[in-house]
Amino acid sequence: MHLKPLSTDAIPSALSKAERYRLLNEPGQAESICLDVLDVDPDNQDALVMLVLALTDQFGGHDPRALQRARDVVGQLNSPYARAYYNGLVCERQARARLGRHGHGSADAAREWLKDALEHFEAAEPIRPVGNDDAILRWNACVRMLQRLPETGEDAAQTSIMMSE
Repeated sequence: MHLKPLSTDAIPSALSKAERYRLLNEPGQAESICLDVLDVDPDNQDALVMLVLALTDQFGGHDPRALQRARDVVGQLNSPYARAYYNGLVCERQARARLGRHGHGSADAAREWLKDALEHFEAAEPIRPVGNDDAILRWNACVRMLQRLPETGEDAAQTSIMMSE
């Protein structure tokens, strides 16, 4: 068996289908479509972004490689803003996945991932495109998540300092 190549004319429709699969909570299908697009157009930025999103939708699932794969794909994005923003998104979604596990230390692990996310969103903010406040929206969401987490001594002080800067 071998994979069949997608025609380049079908790329816009395929990416639309990938988005629908994500919305239907079928990130594996979205991932497969993105890989098909990237096989014929390796630098397709829309497919790379969709692939990052599909991979992060799978965090906390059965693929322990999803995190590293998402980070690798982010590294292929052309724009410094996109790399900073999507690195932040990867960290934020990993934090959410850690919280979803409800195990011992999950809040502490999530806190560390959220701090990393904040650093990336802060790096993205000054280089964002005009009219694009996505990094600010994600920053605020991470801060709110941190505020809801139970904190202890040193972590609370460090988080408070980071959020006030």
